[in-house]
Order: sequence, then C-alpha cells, then structure tokens
Amino acid sequence: MDAVDTLLHAAWIIPVEPEGAVWPAHSLAILDGRIVAVLPQREARERFRAVTEINLPQQALIPGLINAHTHSAMNLLRGLADDLPLMSWLGEHIWPAEQRWVNADFVEAGSRLAMAEMIKGGTTCFNDMYFFPEQTARIAAECGLRACLGMIVLDFPTRYARNADDYFTKGLALHDAWREHPLIRTAFAPHAPYTVSDAPRQRLKVLADELDVPIHMHVHETAGEVAEATERDGRRPLARLEALGLLGPGFLAVHMTQLLVDEIALLARTGTHVIHCPESNLKLASGF
Repeated sequence: MDAVDTLLHAAWIIPVEPEGAVWPAHSLAILDGRIVAVLPQREARERFRAVTEINLPQQALIPGLINAHTHSAMNLLRGLADDLPLMSWLGEHIWPAEQRWVNADFVEAGSRLAMAEMIKGGTTCFNDMYFFPEQTARIAAECGLRACLGMIVLDFPTRYARNADDYFTKGLALHDAWREHPLIRTAFAPHAPYTVSDAPRQRLKVLADELDVPIHMHVHETAGEVAEATERDGRRPLARLEALGLLGPGFLAVHMTQLLVDEIALLARTGTHVIHCPESNLKLASGF
C-alpha cells in the first residue's frame, strides 16, 4: 500500500473539470499538501494507507473557493456608514476611521476574524489589499490559507506608511519575507487611479516585471471617477493605464462598472483580468 498523509472519503466529489461531473462515493488522497489521487472509495482503501482518514458520509467535497478581491481586516468596520456613494463613504467615514483606529493590532484582529469566516464558508484562497499586510500574511500562514498580499501604494500618508518610498520599502520587505512560502504570494496594490499618480505607477510597473508579481487595482469603479479623470487628464483611467503599459495578463482590474465597448475589446486584447464585486457594488450603488 502507498502511504499518504490524509484520505477524505466523501459522499460526492464535485470537481471543476470536467464540467458538470459529480463523482459519488469517491475519495481524495493528500500527500505533502498536494492531492495525489481522486478515486472510488473502495479503491482508495485498498491502495492507500493514511495517517489520517476522514469520513464525510453526507457531505460533498468541492475545490476551495477563491475570493479575488478582499480588504480582510475591514470587517471590523462592517456596518460603518451604509447607504452612501463611494467617495462620501471613503472621504467622510472610512479614511478618517482608518487614520484613527487602524494599526498592526487592528489588522491582526480583523484578519483573524475574516479568515475564520472564510474557512467557515469554504474560501481557501484570497487576494488582499490592505494596510499592515505583514499581519495578514502571518495569520493566513497560521490558518493554512492561500493568500496573495497586496504591497500597498498610495500618494498620501497613512498610519502604515509616510510616503511613496516608505510604501515601496515596506512592500518589498513583505515580498522578501514571504517569497519562499508555499502558500503566501504578493502583488503590487496601488489603490486606484485617483489615489496613485503616474510616477509611482511607473515605478511599480518596473518592479512588478522584475519580480514577476501581479498588479491589483480598483479601476473604473464609479461614473464619477471616470468623469473626473476625463476632465482632468483628457482621457479615461483605463486609457491612461494602457499608456503606462500596465494592462496585461498580470493586471487585475477591480470593479470595472463603467466600460465602453472599445474598452471591453482592449481588455480582451491585452489579456487584462477583471474582478467583479457585486456585493460591494450594490452596497455603494456603483454602476447602478
């Protein structure tokens, strides 16, 4: 018999591929943190000897869910300033609250709560953008979750960093600290076109290419954002990002509620990823 760490015997296993498949009375074998076999339960018991066997006689086993855009520790601000549009919500309530309350302890507590909720709901991987990502990375590693932690970039000072150089220094230190970890990755996380100017965007583009990490950014979240950028710059934010060379398979554009037909074609042509956030958009009436 082959030795494995864990055998999970489920009533059903429902894989992503092949699409629509449901495998009754199947088992999943795990060795060194990797799935090494999916097979009928009788065959699994004959073939494998496991340190741990878990029987799930009434459960369906599915791949872990992925949350592609999170601000995990912000769940401690849940319910603050509802029923407001984005810029009023941010400028009048969220940013002042963050300046007053957010520190490493806040992020540790909020991240721990968020990850408990993720595990309870079946989310095993998340892509996070928030201050003090060092804390979030540590908690994710403790919980055994996969996480991509944002190296935050902003034009203005916060309780996390004083200026652009400080944001980059802390972000690169985060990358170096976790680059060999099997579950933790990093991405550059410039907040949005209206909070990050061209100079740091150009700098992070060079660094992202050098380090082979993605870029994760709010883009075209509201009609107001697009209108203000067009009036100020003479072009829409997405066009500016294209001119800076940021669009491509390594760019994750979050929200994207304001798109023209030619912009959809641009995203397809460049292979840029769009992250849809329906609950956030509903909360802030973004795109409605």
